[in-house]
Amino acid sequence: MRQVPAAAVALIFATVFGASTFAVAPVPAAAADNHLVEFEKMTWVEVKDALAAGKTTALIYTGGVEQRGPQNANGGHNEMAYATVKAIAERLGNAIFLPVLPFTPNRADPALPGTVGLTDDLLAAILQRLTEQSITNGFKNVVLMGDHGGGQPEVYAQVARELNDKYSPQGIHVYYCDDVYTKANDAIEKYIADHGYPPDEHGGISDTAEMLYLDKDHTWVRRNLLPTAVGDPVVNGKAQVGPGSPHNGITGDARRSSAALGKIFFDMKVDYAVKQIHGFIGSNGAN
Repeated sequence: MRQVPAAAVALIFATVFGASTFAVAPVPAAAADNHLVEFEKMTWVEVKDALAAGKTTALIYTGGVEQRGPQNANGGHNEMAYATVKAIAERLGNAIFLPVLPFTPNRADPALPGTVGLTDDLLAAILQRLTEQSITNGFKNVVLMGDHGGGQPEVYAQVARELNDKYSPQGIHVYYCDDVYTKANDAIEKYIADHGYPPDEHGGISDTAEMLYLDKDHTWVRRNLLPTAVGDPVVNGKAQVGPGSPHNGITGDARRSSAALGKIFFDMKVDYAVKQIHGFIGSNGAN
């Protein structure tokens, strides 16, 4: 078979398709760097450049693996944690977030086999190590946050306080952002009460709705089970378990959960976190 010269092939393609089809405009480095907030998806060069450009705040966010009722996947805290910390980093503009820590203090239960947890001591050791590794990499501010209640506030606050005392003489600071959990949850529960939704605690309307909002590929929430997603009723903040009633892991009533409601709750968490972190380090990353 006769070979066609490469130059002729190039000429044919250029004639038929137009030379502009193959022209790829370079992406300005600055435009690309503005969207790099995820440590594990960055190269070391990109991290170094981001630090030099002022992204000197590291966000360490914890999730958790625990049963969340029949309708929600066990890793719901990790789903919510990843989306929340990413949104916080993007809003701050001067931060990069580390991979979400998927385990926090909890206990497995053979009756509801969906939980895998750490002890407080293990969490404290991990948070200390991650924080000091972040500092070694060059971050000047480290913020600890969590999506699950285990270890909050005791472990997070203690680690932040001890490491801040250790490194603050060097101009490096460690903070515990509790508003993303405590104040946001209080605001969410108030919204639920003010708008006539049933009170909830675990696996109820608040986290089910948020998971629905984030569950774009329909892998985290079993939507076919939402019509029956009701468990122990909550009265004055406490679950009312009747004699002999089977516990399905839900404390509350998730049947009226919706993605629209979940977005409201998600935005509350991000807003509270950004406001508190700005109070810690300012909007430009300065202490």
